[in-house]
Amino acid sequence: MPPQQHEQEQDHLLPLLADDREERAYDPTEKVVVIGLDDGDLDNLSTAPPFSWKKLWLFTGPGFLMSIAFLDPGNLEGDLQSGAIAGYSLLWLLLWATAVGLLVQLLSARLGVATGRHLAELCREEYPSWARMVLWVMAELALIGSDIQEVIGSAIAIKILSNGILPLWSGVVITALDCFIFLFLENYGVRKLEAVFAVLIATMALSFAWMFGETKPSGSELLIGILVPKLSSKTIQQAVGVVGCIIMPHNVFLHSALVQSRDIDNSKKGRVQEALRYYSIESTIALVVSFMINLFVTTVFAKGFYGTEQANNIGLVNAGQYLQEKYGGGLFPILYIWGIGLLAAGQSSTITGTYAGQFIMGGFLNLRLKKWMRALITRSCAIVPTIIVALVFDTSEDMLDVLNEWLNVLQSVQIPFALIPLLYLVSQEHIMGTFKIGPILKMVSWLVAVLVILINGYLLLEFFSSEANGVLIATVIGVFTTGYVAFIIYLVSRGITFSSWRAHPKLVPGTE
Repeated sequence: MPPQQHEQEQDHLLPLLADDREERAYDPTEKVVVIGLDDGDLDNLSTAPPFSWKKLWLFTGPGFLMSIAFLDPGNLEGDLQSGAIAGYSLLWLLLWATAVGLLVQLLSARLGVATGRHLAELCREEYPSWARMVLWVMAELALIGSDIQEVIGSAIAIKILSNGILPLWSGVVITALDCFIFLFLENYGVRKLEAVFAVLIATMALSFAWMFGETKPSGSELLIGILVPKLSSKTIQQAVGVVGCIIMPHNVFLHSALVQSRDIDNSKKGRVQEALRYYSIESTIALVVSFMINLFVTTVFAKGFYGTEQANNIGLVNAGQYLQEKYGGGLFPILYIWGIGLLAAGQSSTITGTYAGQFIMGGFLNLRLKKWMRALITRSCAIVPTIIVALVFDTSEDMLDVLNEWLNVLQSVQIPFALIPLLYLVSQEHIMGTFKIGPILKMVSWLVAVLVILINGYLLLEFFSSEANGVLIATVIGVFTTGYVAFIIYLVSRGITFSSWRAHPKLVPGTE
C-alpha cells in the first residue's frame, strides 16, 4: 500500500476512533428507530417529511421524562404552600412559569437534536478546563440538592403509607434501591423505561385529581386565578418560589440527552426538522399534563387552608395529616391518596435524577464506565448525605422545612450555570448550523433568562440577608457572592467575545 494512501486512511479513521473514545448518551443499539415507516426516498429532502401520528408516538417519551422535574416533591411543596398562603391568586404565575420552563426545555431539545451531543458534552468542548470543572461541580451540587428533596419526599410518603412504622431513614434506604430498579428496566430498552414513567405520571394525575374532586375547589376562583394576574407584598415570597421551582438546572442537561434516544441522522436537515417538530408537540403535551397536576395540588390547598391558622405551617411532612383532619373519611382516606401521589412523584424524580447524573458526569468528564458503575456513583453522591439528613432531621418537622429552604436556595444559585451555557450554545452557528436560534427568539430567551436570574437573585438576597447575623457569616457570604457574580459575568462575556470572533475571524489569533 502506498504510504500516502495509508496516511489518508489513517486520517479518515481518526474521527471514528475519537468517537469510540468519547462518552455518548446512548449507544447506537439502544436508540429507537423512527425511520422507515412511511418515508420512501425522503431521506435526501431538505424539508421535514409529512406529519405522522405513528411517528409522534415513537418520538413520545423524552418530554414526559423531562416533565418529571416539574412534578418532584420540591415542586409539590411549593404548590401546597402557594395555595395555602396565596390562595388561587398565583395560578396565573404557575401557568406562565410553566410556559417559560417549556421554552427552556425546547431550546435544550433543539441543542441535543441538532448537534447529536448533549449540554454537558458541549460544555466540555467549548469551555476551558477550569470553567468546565466549575460548571460540572455546580451541576453536581444542583443535582444532589434536588435529589435530597426527592428522596426525602419519597421517604415521607413511605412513612405515611406505613402508618409511621417505617421511619424517615428507612424510607431513604428503600428509595435508594430505585437505582437498581432503574438499571433493571434499562436492560429492557428505552421504551419500557418510558412506559414505567408514564404509569408513575398517571398515578400522580389520578391521585391529585381525586383529591381535587374530594375537596371541590371553586371553579370561578380558579379561572380568575389563571386569567387575572395578582401579586401582593404578602405573597411575593411564594411567587418567587413558584418561578424558582420550575427551572431545574439538572433538567436542562437531562433533556438535551434524552432526545438522543431516537435514531436521528442530524446531517440531514429534514430529519432534524422532523424530530424538532415531534419533540415540540410531545414536550408541550407533557408540560400541559404537569401544569394540570400542579394546578390540582395548589387549588386543593387553596380551598382547604387559605386564610386559616395552619396556612403558614404546612409542609410535605404534615400536609397529609392536615388534609386528613380537614377532609378525612370518604371512600378512601385522603391521607393515603396524598401519600400515593407523593410516592409516585418522589420515585419517578429520583430515577430521572439518577439518569441526569449519568449524563452530567459522563459528559463533563468523558467517562467510559459501565452503566451500573455510573449509576452507583451518581446514587451514592445523593444517598449518603440524604441518609445523614434523615437521621438528623427525622425528629423535627421545622428543621426539615428549614432544610428545604436551603435546598431551594441551592437550586436557585445553580440556574445561571445551566441557562447561560445553553443560550450561548444554541446561538452559535459553528455548533448549531442552520438550526441556531434567530434574533427574535434569542432576544426573548435572554430576556427570560435575565428575568429568572433576577427573580432567583431576589430570593437569594432575602434569604441571605436574614441569615447573615454575624461578621464571619457576612464575610463568607460576601466572598461567595463576589465569586458567583464574577463567574456569571465571565460566562456572559465569553459568549459575546467568542461570537464576535466567529463573526470576524481576523480577530482570532493565528488567523491573520
